[in-house]
Amino acid sequence: MKTITSVAVVLLLAAATNLVAQGMLPLKLELPKPMFVGTPKTIKSANLEPARKGKPRPPVMVPKGVENVAEDMEITSSDSYPIIGDLELVTDGDKEGADGSYVELGPGKQYVQIDLEETRQIYAIVIWHFHSQARVYKDVVVQLADDEDFITNVRTVFNNDHDNSAGFGIGKDKEYIETFAGRPLAVKGLKAQYVRLYSNGSTSSEMNHYVEVEVYGK
Repeated sequence: MKTITSVAVVLLLAAATNLVAQGMLPLKLELPKPMFVGTPKTIKSANLEPARKGKPRPPVMVPKGVENVAEDMEITSSDSYPIIGDLELVTDGDKEGADGSYVELGPGKQYVQIDLEETRQIYAIVIWHFHSQARVYKDVVVQLADDEDFITNVRTVFNNDHDNSAGFGIGKDKEYIETFAGRPLAVKGLKAQYVRLYSNGSTSSEMNHYVEVEVYGK
């Protein structure tokens, strides 16, 4: 096992070195302060990624000059009347987990959608759900499209729905525990104007929460 792990680390380092040589750099994020209070409860899930044990995720590599093209952009949602907060909170730049920093949508499968106003070349998306306590959001699916109705050129860039309960097919990605570090997703330069993010409740409740979504592109 140690040999396999060592080989994997070497391959990751080699890949990162190659990307740097191509002008790609690790995505640097401004992170909010950690919000966990007390000891996180044990979370059980059939599709949960292995514990990171304090180790950071491998960096998402992006070209020099990318910026958060989602900041202050228009947000729409499957829930037009959020239970807590306003949809504008999703792209207002506030990533803290405190009250007043997040929007709460109703139970069941819900989405938020970002209009980037023009076609952008996207290299990374970073999601902060509610992170004041450890929890796992279910059926997290992230899609890109050319139109607001998600009919034209729809592409799925993340899907951790392991049983197709959301109806987009069985995803190959893992569920993850929410933290202040958010969840960066590599997108690899796909072009789109609209970004849609689904969830279907969490291990804590049936509600859906978003603190912030950043979209890095050109």
